[in-house]
Amino acid sequence: MGANLPGSDIVERGLVDLARGVESPDALLVSIGAPRLRALGITIESPIPDPERRLYRHLAAADPDSAHARYNALIARLVSFERAAECVNPRT
Repeated sequence: MGANLPGSDIVERGLVDLARGVESPDALLVSIGAPRLRALGITIESPIPDPERRLYRHLAAADPDSAHARYNALIARLVSFERAAECVNPRT
């Protein structure tokens, strides 16, 4: 995977957490992006069901006032990674 791509740190940590069975914000984010990440050739082990709600709940538990903004920022980082990965490795 492209270590120089924006958001690759989150995706890499999320993949490790999923493989270990850990429900972390990174694992939930990778679960949200699983269909598109798989289309990029990234193996996703056991994505977490209902990841959008779980991620938001996790963020709200830590700090309810900033949960919405942090959720949107994480989704933006995921999309940024996906778009960059598509440019580096276009699939036809």
